[in-house]
Amino acid sequence: MNLQQEDWINQLEQDTNAVILDVRTEGECNEGIIPQAINIDIHKGQGFIYQIDELDKSKNYYVYCRSGARSEQACHLMNQMGFGNTFNLLGGIMQWQGEVVSPE
Repeated sequence: MNLQQEDWINQLEQDTNAVILDVRTEGECNEGIIPQAINIDIHKGQGFIYQIDELDKSKNYYVYCRSGARSEQACHLMNQMGFGNTFNLLGGIMQWQGEVVSPE
């Protein structure tokens, strides 16, 4: 499901079962990530599928990338793999108004 930034944030803040997923490249993540995000690069192809498949399908995934296109792709893939709740951040981190931190 595609969500505008405000809806994405509001829903995320009230979700006790949330995981934030950044599907950008490592280089992009080094420029800053949304706090608590985990990074799985969608450009890794089959490697991305393997890593996604290890995630807990009962969680709610808030997915973002640079502009919203790759994260939308990731949400579709995840839905096909049996993930029930994936939420794409429209506009991606380029339009993100919230906090950004350095990856650990």
